[in-house]
Amino acid sequence: MKITIDSLDHIQQAAQEFIKKMGNGKVFAFYGKMGAGKTTFIKAICEAFGVEDVITSPTFSLVNEYTASDGSSIYHFDFYRIKKIEEVYDMGYEDYFDSGNLCFLEWPELIEDLLPEDATKVTITVQDDGSRVVEF
Repeated sequence: MKITIDSLDHIQQAAQEFIKKMGNGKVFAFYGKMGAGKTTFIKAICEAFGVEDVITSPTFSLVNEYTASDGSSIYHFDFYRIKKIEEVYDMGYEDYFDSGNLCFLEWPELIEDLLPEDATKVTITVQDDGSRVVEF
């Protein structure tokens, strides 16, 4: 599946399209270079689910929990700053991944061996014209 985001003006439409096509998956691993727009796109998805919390990258806390409009939890991870895989074990990552709630992961390549088999890999690529292509 491929979604093109021409500009930030169209990110909400792209998030809606992503949600329609995400299927029954619960764990989504977002790959992309620094500045590709992973956090921005996850924020748009969360907003589309009715999250009213402040949505920021959990760079230092590793995980943020948001509440969707239906009362369910959405977990947003950022593994960029982990130094040892033990940090991920210590946070109880399995409890989150197995919770049945949506989990959006940034920098999943740093915990590749811990990803569930059914995790959906999402790649965001910056195009020469500044647009983004989201593939999953």
